[in-house]
Amino acid sequence: MSDRIFATVWLVLCGIGLVIGWGIHSEYSYEPLGPRPFPIAIISLMALCALLLLLKKPDTAHWPALQVLRRLVLLIASLAIYAWSFEWLGFPLATTLLTICVALLFNATLFAAIISGLFLGSSLFFVFDRLLDVTLPIGSWLS
Repeated sequence: MSDRIFATVWLVLCGIGLVIGWGIHSEYSYEPLGPRPFPIAIISLMALCALLLLLKKPDTAHWPALQVLRRLVLLIASLAIYAWSFEWLGFPLATTLLTICVALLFNATLFAAIISGLFLGSSLFFVFDRLLDVTLPIGSWLS
């Protein structure tokens, strides 16, 4: 039953997204198709998947244990804190701390979580900032 409720809500949201996506217009033509086809195609695929979910044979729902729900709440809280502190801490430090939190939620050892956090935070900053030339915040606490 929860699959059908989710699929119905998702179909309604896809319908709203299609209406919004259809209204996208560019003031100047920089490509033959314009900016409209990409969101329309993505939302159409999501609507198709929601429709297939709505029409499939329902499965019995097995709700996760209390420990899994606790981890999900902690994961959502850590992502919210990451989004809130992103500009203040800067990309490298915020990403390092988020990676450590997520690794610990997935039962990594503290040493492995710290090493992977340091590696991911610094390497992603290097890739985005130097190789892809994407400007990322370094952190306002440094200035």
